[in-house]
Amino acid sequence: MVKTMEWQGQSLLLLDQTKLPSEIITILCKDYRRVGEAIKRLEVRGAPAIGAAAAFGMVLGWQELASRYADFSQETLLIEFKKIKNFLLSTRPTAVNLGWAVEKIYKHAVAMINAQQSLKAIETSLGNLACKIYQEDIEVNRRIGIYGAALLPQQARILTHCNAGALATCGWGTALGVVRQAFLDGRLEMVYADETRPLLQGARLTAWELIEDNIPVTLITDNMAAWVMQTQHIDSVIVGADRIAANGDTANKIGTYGVALAAKYHQIPFYIAAPISTFDFTLETGKQIPIEERSADEVRLLHSVVTAPQQVNVFNPAFDVTPGELITGIITEYGVISAPYIENIKNCRKYYKRRTNINYGKYDS
Repeated sequence: MVKTMEWQGQSLLLLDQTKLPSEIITILCKDYRRVGEAIKRLEVRGAPAIGAAAAFGMVLGWQELASRYADFSQETLLIEFKKIKNFLLSTRPTAVNLGWAVEKIYKHAVAMINAQQSLKAIETSLGNLACKIYQEDIEVNRRIGIYGAALLPQQARILTHCNAGALATCGWGTALGVVRQAFLDGRLEMVYADETRPLLQGARLTAWELIEDNIPVTLITDNMAAWVMQTQHIDSVIVGADRIAANGDTANKIGTYGVALAAKYHQIPFYIAAPISTFDFTLETGKQIPIEERSADEVRLLHSVVTAPQQVNVFNPAFDVTPGELITGIITEYGVISAPYIENIKNCRKYYKRRTNINYGKYDS
């Protein structure tokens, strides 16, 4: 299983996913600014991985502030730490895990300052909390995999979009966590991976990751998905998520909505695999999910080669929103949520809060 990041106490080592599969290169992040840059550049990507990286970025930010504490009062220290939080939040606005993770680190620091803890004690505790976020993500993904694999028939043929594997998380994966578990259980025949234009996460990352683990995979272009559903006996479509509204509407990599429509027509189950931290309970519907728009050159160019007229207008949303009525089930670490989503997601939220006794306000999950 590929490793996306490694915490080194005073720095964060990230696998540069923009270079895969041709090169395996790591990035050494010594401050929160470089972590934010890595998130924005998609050097680290995938909602859970972004959240964990941002948590470690918050720790690096605290270390920087603590080293300059003589310049700050306690009140100013928190103001500056909040600026770091807001900077990291701004890097990828759609992925709710990012907000959940940085808010968790920030509120923990506030509580420890209010308890008159030393700066060193706070630094140690924040580092431990970020490591816990990282490790728990892997454990959560394994549980998602177990619940998801139980939904599949023998000799399952699965279609997926983008990359929701170990590369998109801290390890194991969400949608690909289901694939991995099905493979271990001996019930997987083939995975069909959409290439996922314009940045080819399916081609560069999903295909590479599955080949690395000797899991059978066939790469297809995005515009082949509907025909593959009709001709290749697809049993299930399984994708990840970057944000899920309270009614089940789900934001995921651009192209997911079209795949869901095709699956609905062909009467193929369409599943979202995502941890509870991906839910944004403050949003009633997917219409409220902020959709990041990225550089036009991601569409005009392919690996620095011009593929379209430089003067052509480009619309490049990074995500789309799949309505809840197109989703067969949402596979979480606590089980599979099915329709009616408003009621069942609300029940899942209550259950999660009882188990964790945690409330993070806007990013309550």
